Amino acid sequence: MIVSLAWRNIWRQPTRTWLSLVGMGFTSMLLVFVLSFQLGSYDTMKASMLQINDGFGQFQPIGYKDDPEMGKVISDVQGLMDEVAAVEGISGVTQRGNGFGLLAVGERTFAAAILGIDPKAEATVTTMIGKVTEGRPLAADDGATIVLGDGLARNLRVGLGDTVTMLGSGTDGSVAADVLTIVGIFKSGVPELDRQVAQMPINRFKETFLLDDSAHAVLLRSVELPAVEAAEDDLIAIAEKRGIAYLNWNELRPEVQQMINIDFYSAAMMYATLVVVVVFIILNTLYMSVLERTREFGVLLALGMKPPQIGRMVWMEIIFLSAVGAGIGIVLGVVLTGIVQQTGIEVPVEGAQEIYAEWGLPQKFYPEMTIGRVTAGPGAIVFLISLLGIIPYRRVLGLEPVEAMKG
Repeated sequence: MIVSLAWRNIWRQPTRTWLSLVGMGFTSMLLVFVLSFQLGSYDTMKASMLQINDGFGQFQPIGYKDDPEMGKVISDVQGLMDEVAAVEGISGVTQRGNGFGLLAVGERTFAAAILGIDPKAEATVTTMIGKVTEGRPLAADDGATIVLGDGLARNLRVGLGDTVTMLGSGTDGSVAADVLTIVGIFKSGVPELDRQVAQMPINRFKETFLLDDSAHAVLLRSVELPAVEAAEDDLIAIAEKRGIAYLNWNELRPEVQQMINIDFYSAAMMYATLVVVVVFIILNTLYMSVLERTREFGVLLALGMKPPQIGRMVWMEIIFLSAVGAGIGIVLGVVLTGIVQQTGIEVPVEGAQEIYAEWGLPQKFYPEMTIGRVTAGPGAIVFLISLLGIIPYRRVLGLEPVEAMKG
């Protein structure tokens, strides 16, 4: 009976009810959209930055990240790759050799990070191999070939078909030297990579740097970054079994998480303020409604209804109103977010495109809906309004029939 009375009562003043529903619905819709867009943008940011050169996760020798010595290697690389590829959610695995050396052309010499890559497997994990703007990317059967970043090629004043002399240090400390022909020049959009990185075939890299069948890192990727995060326990178990380290995306690029945290904390304050303001506006309206109905409550008390029953009825009205308003907002928010998912939102700020390109980010961002993102904002509104419903509830408990009927 109390439930049916509560539902009927919220429609006794349809104008006030609809105004309250519009306020809660609009706020809930806004929260659904902005949370889906902001958190979806973070997903896009992480994936875009990681897939250029790092992968979504890496296996490395223990301590290699902090002290990348040539002698620290992973043995039985192919066995490790086969084991990782069998993990659910992993769509690509590749090995990587990391070297540092001098590239010389005549009297011009520049230091560079030399990456030994498996061209076919690399394409399933990173995108840099596909960013060749001149010539061609490395091929599986290449020998003494190299692909340079466009900044590095500019500094060396070389082009396609030119040869460069590479000098580095092998795993045993001996001199690693090679003469390589430039077959391609890439432009990743990240100036740091374009100025410092060169790629050569992994087999030639191992011969030059004396790696034998070892590698410095094994990179992996999935269709979506959350799939790698879900498989992290399995990946850590593989690393522990082999006595190596597994680094997730946060450990590979901690600055990305720091940037996301700073941005989200500032936005969370705005969301919290919005929710609190809306909750107190709606609660004030509902409380004034309770005060206006004091005489009605006195009649109900005189007819034998208990104060806790009337209090529960009022509380139920508040819950119904907030739930309906949040439900409307969720539906509208899902529709709006679904439309924007098809088109994306381009960054309109002047100069932001160059900054995003430097971080390897796209110019368009797309919202991504999950159950948590859709329900978090509206759920917070419903929870707070329902929780603060104790205020009108306690007001009703203090009523006396005679005094209440006097208004």
